[in-house]
Amino acid sequence: MHYRIRHLTEYDYDSDVLHSYQLLHLVPRPAPYQQCLEHQVTIAPVPLVRREELDAFGNPVIRVELEHPHRRLTVASEMTIAVHPRAFVPAAQSAPWERVAAALAWSGREPAREDLQAGRFRCESPLVRIKRVFGDYAAECFAPGRPVLECADALMSKLHREFTYAPGETHVATPLSEVLQRRRGVCQDFSHLMIACLRARGLAARYVSGYVRSASALRGAGASHAWLALYAPPFGWVELDPTNHTRVTSDHVALAWGRDFGDVSPLRGVILGGSTHRLAVSVQLESGPA
Repeated sequence: MHYRIRHLTEYDYDSDVLHSYQLLHLVPRPAPYQQCLEHQVTIAPVPLVRREELDAFGNPVIRVELEHPHRRLTVASEMTIAVHPRAFVPAAQSAPWERVAAALAWSGREPAREDLQAGRFRCESPLVRIKRVFGDYAAECFAPGRPVLECADALMSKLHREFTYAPGETHVATPLSEVLQRRRGVCQDFSHLMIACLRARGLAARYVSGYVRSASALRGAGASHAWLALYAPPFGWVELDPTNHTRVTSDHVALAWGRDFGDVSPLRGVILGGSTHRLAVSVQLESGPA
């Protein structure tokens, strides 16, 4: 599949912003299953400083500094992405979940390189706290000796049965304990909650931001979307979309990944001035065969 995506972000401020520093995660990262054929990020007003680099997780980022007073900030990201089918991963052939958790735990011995890299996604992060309540919620999915991917598939099914997709009822600061209690949320909540459940069992899971194909029946089309990836030896990282109760396919385009949403927010920064503001975000996605 080829995707043509336009992601537009507009901030309107009630008073002048005198100085602004912004960090953009709007350039898709390369991966074995997708290639960025072209991309362009246009910023108005034109920044004084614009620097492209990689963040701590290997995601392409753009750092900008704006020094001229302005009351509107517009960031338009346009890209063309080629996405390839992924190989089928049989859940029953993944390692038992206890063995995976033990390999990720500190033992005093030098871990395998893959386990060491995955370990950074095992611990809690600012938006994904590890609490007993999350481990208890997922407990029935983690029978002794069960393959780790079968556990994750069962947990995803449990979330699909018991939670309602409800746009507008939560926000980025809504605690996961509240999401668990209310059983309602959106893709960001479902991904964070499933990650919390997996980490509470000693497993490594990372948050993935991106888009889904508009022509599909998947929830999250027409906006930014989120899912997660589980470290599942011997297959490495396997991506799951709990919002849509599916493994990630060529209907998905990955933008960035990190410990949680805070690591991969499309645009965040610090401003001097501006008072209150209004934010408008739109995503347009066209797709077709390669």
